[in-house]
Parts: sequence; C-alpha cells; structure tokens
Amino acid sequence: MKIQLKFFASVREALGVADETATLPDSIVTVGDVRGWLRARGGVWAETLAEGRALRMACNHVMTEPTTRITEGCEVAFFPPVTGG
Repeated sequence: MKIQLKFFASVREALGVADETATLPDSIVTVGDVRGWLRARGGVWAETLAEGRALRMACNHVMTEPTTRITEGCEVAFFPPVTGG
C-alpha cells in the first residue's frame, strides 16, 4: 500500500524531511502501525517518534488515534501537540 507522509514543525525539523511517499508492508494497517514502522528506521526516527513522546497524528486531515485504519493513497501526518503560526 502506498501512502503520503507529512511531518510538521519540530518533527519536520528533527527528521529533516517534510513529506514522502511510502510503500508499506501488508502488516501495516493503522496510523499507530505507521508510527512504529517509521520508528524502526532507528536513530532520529526512533527518538522523534518514540512511543512515550507527545505526538499528534492525523489521517486525511482529521485528527486521529493510533488505532485508525489507513487506506491506499491516504495522507498520514505527524506533528507536536502545539504548533505555532
């Protein structure tokens, strides 16, 4: 499955990337799974997306929980709890 990933604010700064297209293995079915899959990249990915770290997630521009299922072509975004403007 292919999805779009977006990273905002301090998450984007830490990872050094604003967006990417990802092809996921069949075992990745929820937003939380995506977060875990990205953490498995190690290094700054594991630190920035760590399980205990405060992080907001959205799927197709709607705030979501880790259990939200993803679909082909969806957009999953990660950002800190408070963003400035």
